[in-house]
Amino acid sequence: MDRIEEAKQHLSNAREMLSEKGRKEDGLYKDIKYVKMAGHTAYAGVLVALDELLGKKTKGRKDVEWYKQQLAELDKKLFLSFVGVYDTLHLSMSYDGNPVAGSALAGLEEAAKIIDWVERRRVAA
Repeated sequence: MDRIEEAKQHLSNAREMLSEKGRKEDGLYKDIKYVKMAGHTAYAGVLVALDELLGKKTKGRKDVEWYKQQLAELDKKLFLSFVGVYDTLHLSMSYDGNPVAGSALAGLEEAAKIIDWVERRRVAA
């Protein structure tokens, strides 16, 4: 499977988890377990796309600071978008289980923008 398609599949899976198992009611998800899983899955999709763009790290494991550094040098807007996705999908959803559906939607939309940006950049190269 192409890496960009894999990244998009992660997003699709995250959306499906929330819509089918999150039990949204009055703008809040009732099943926090699926909020956490969806946040992790969507964030992983962003990393898959970014890995396609940025390649391998020369030494050690990649961490969020490595991604931030690479993106800050590459494109300031993409960097800021990544910071927002990291905060929303990884920290707020994956760790904290933020039940606010609007936050999840915003994070998923921003993740899709990053993946689309990487795809366009790859095609243009």
